[in-house]
Amino acid sequence: MLSKRVVALARARGVIPRSTVGVLATSRSWELARRAPFHTTKLLKDETVKVPQMAESISEGTLKTWQKKVGDTVEADEEVATIETDKIDVSVNAPTAGKITELLANEEDTVSVGQDLFRIAPGEAGESSSPAASSEAAPPQAEKGSAETKAPTKQEPSPPPASTPSPAPSGKTEAKGTSKPASAPKDESKSAPTPTLAGGSRSENRVKMSRMRLRIAERLKESQNTAAFLTTFNEIDMSSLMEMRKRYKEEVLKQHDVKLGFMSAFARASALALKEIPAANASIEGDEIIYRDYVDLSVAVATPKGLVTPVIKNAESLSFVEFERELTALGKKAKDNKLTLEDMAGGSFTISNGGVFGSLYGTPIINLPQSAVLGMHATKDRPVVVNGQIVIRPIMVVALTYDHRLLDGREAVTFLVRVKEYIEDPRKMLLA
Repeated sequence: MLSKRVVALARARGVIPRSTVGVLATSRSWELARRAPFHTTKLLKDETVKVPQMAESISEGTLKTWQKKVGDTVEADEEVATIETDKIDVSVNAPTAGKITELLANEEDTVSVGQDLFRIAPGEAGESSSPAASSEAAPPQAEKGSAETKAPTKQEPSPPPASTPSPAPSGKTEAKGTSKPASAPKDESKSAPTPTLAGGSRSENRVKMSRMRLRIAERLKESQNTAAFLTTFNEIDMSSLMEMRKRYKEEVLKQHDVKLGFMSAFARASALALKEIPAANASIEGDEIIYRDYVDLSVAVATPKGLVTPVIKNAESLSFVEFERELTALGKKAKDNKLTLEDMAGGSFTISNGGVFGSLYGTPIINLPQSAVLGMHATKDRPVVVNGQIVIRPIMVVALTYDHRLLDGREAVTFLVRVKEYIEDPRKMLLA
C-alpha cells in the first residue's frame, strides 16, 4: 500500500492527481484483500484424518507404508496408509475424495489411536485445490528463471579462463592419488599372504522385527513359561479317508465349489473327541477352569508375516463341506492380509497342519489360554502289520501337546486315540 508521505509528495508536485491516489490505494488494497483470504480458506478446508480405533486391546501400531504422497489425489474410501499392529494390519482410508496436502507421520513411526495422521483437501479426485495460488506463484519463478538465464549471457567471456586452470590441479591430485594406493596393496599382500581363502559374501542385513513377529515371540514364550507342556504321539492309517476323498472330491467340487481336504475330517473328529474329553477344550482363568459346550477351532495359517490362527466358530455344528468353505474363506483373507480382529478372537482348541510343508514329526506349542493343540504331519507310505501281514499303508503321525495342569495323561491319550479311530473309519463320525 502507498505510504502517506509518498502520496503527499507526489500530489504536491502534481505527479499524481487527487482522484488517482484514491483509485491506486483502493486497487492495491483490493489486490491484497483478494489474495489474503485465499490461503486462509484453503487451510480451513483441509480435513485432518486421525489414526482410527482398532480394537479395545490395541492402542498403537507401526505406520508401515504410505500408499499416497503429498499432492496425490484420492477417491473416497481409498487406502492411504497401512498400520501394522501385533495382530492384524489396519488400513487407513480417505474419508472423502480430494488431495493429500500433508503427511503428519513417517514410515516406521509408532502411532497411537486418535493421533493426527494426514491432512486432505476435500474435492473431486484430480481437482487442483489451489489453481489461483499456482498461477500467482508462477511469475516469481519465471522472473527467477529469466534472471538466471540472463546471468550467464553477461558473463560469457569469464567461463573459459575459469575452466582452463581447473584440469591442471585435478590432474596433479589424481597422479598423487594413484601413486599412494599403488604401494598400499603391496603392504597388505605381505601381511596377508592368503586372502583368497575367505571366499563368498559375508554381508549382514539387520531388519527390525515387525509388531506381529514381536507379538508371536512374546506369546509363544509366555505359553512356554506358563503351561506344563507334554506331547503324546500316535500313527493314523489314512487309507479310508484318502479313499473317501478320492471318491467324492469331484462331486463336492462340482456341487459346492469347494475342495474336499483332510482338515475338515480332522476338525470333525476333534470336535467329537472334545465332547468326550472336555478338559481338552477348557482353559484356566485364575483359580477356575472354564469348560465349554462349543468348539471354536483355531486353525494355524502361515502368512508372509508369520503364523496366524483365525477361528472357525461352532466347528462342532459344521459339516465337511461347510467347514471347508469357512476354511477357504479364512485362508484367502489371511493371504490377502484382510483378516479382522473378529476373525482372530477367541478359540478353544487349535489344529496345526505342518504336513503341508513336509513335516514328519513335531511338537506344537499351546496357544494360550487354550489347553491343547493337535499337530498334523505329512502322510508317507510305510510298511505296517495288518492282520499278521506286512502291507504298505499311508501313515500320518499326529501329535497332541497339552497342558498337564488341566489334562492327565490318560485323557490326552484317549483324545488322540478317538481322533485316530474316527479318521481310520470316517463312517463312525456319522454315528457319533
